[in-house]
Amino acid sequence: MMSPLASFDAGFLHPLLGLDHQLAMIAVGVWSGQIGGRMIWAAPLGFMAMMAVGGAVGMAGVPFPFVEGGIIASIILFGCLIASAFNPRPWVGATAVGAFALFHGHAHGVEMQDGNLGFWYAAGFVLATGLLHLAGIALYKALEWQRLQAQVRWIGVAISLAGVGLVFV
Repeated sequence: MMSPLASFDAGFLHPLLGLDHQLAMIAVGVWSGQIGGRMIWAAPLGFMAMMAVGGAVGMAGVPFPFVEGGIIASIILFGCLIASAFNPRPWVGATAVGAFALFHGHAHGVEMQDGNLGFWYAAGFVLATGLLHLAGIALYKALEWQRLQAQVRWIGVAISLAGVGLVFV
């Protein structure tokens, strides 16, 4: 059995090493920053909470259909939300990102290596996810400060196209 620190490190690195997870989590941050208000915390926290649920399901060995497809669909959708500057009610936005977070969490949970301590592994991937969300928010805020909000929509297009590209990888 791994130590708590090794388990935490393994979980922390998992979302940071996968382009698919990076794109989706940064996109959630960019979109929540773009919308602002309650969405700036509702979308990231909704994502992190539901990702933890998906991780627990994956760690328990419960099958979940279309995980990779759900992850890719989330990247494409989140990019489209940024590109369109779609501004839903906070509960709708949090629910939408939370539903896709189940796929990301399940992937993290299933890929947990034998010997990792589940709680510490999950704490690692949830913290890394939160930091990626913050990076997305910071990116948006930096662009806003430079009065480049219009370019944010192009970031959304690029994220969606990257998601489409992942279909062929």
